[in-house]
Amino acid sequence: MRVLDVLGRRWALRALWELRDGALTFRALRAACDDISPSSLNQRLAELRAFGVVVLGDDGYCLTPAGIRLSRIMLDLYHWAEDQTGKTKTTKTTKTTKTAKTAKTAKTAKTVKTAKTVKTAKT
Repeated sequence: MRVLDVLGRRWALRALWELRDGALTFRALRAACDDISPSSLNQRLAELRAFGVVVLGDDGYCLTPAGIRLSRIMLDLYHWAEDQTGKTKTTKTTKTTKTAKTAKTAKTAKTVKTAKTVKTAKT
C-alpha cells in the first residue's frame, strides 16, 4: 500500500506528528524533529506534499484536511498503543522475563559462590 510506503519512511510520521497542532516554518519543524538534516526533511516534506497530507502555506507547512484526518488516526493509534503498554505489564511474558532474570541472578550468585569455594580449597 502506498500509504505505508510513504509513512514508513524515516521522519515522515514524526513530521506529521509535529504538524498536528498547527503550521510550522521549515526551521521550527526541523527543530521539533530533533534537528533532522535539511535534505532529509525536504525530501519527506516533498513526499508528504505529493501524498496530499501536507501543504506549504503562508505560515509554513501545515496539514491538509486529509492530513488532519490522518493525524486523528495517528492519535487514535497512539492512545491504543498506550492502552496496550499498560496491559502488557501484567502479561505472562513479563512474568516469564522476571522469572528468567531472577534465575539468571541466582545462577550468577551460585557461580560466584562456587568460584570462591574452589579458590578457598586450593589455598
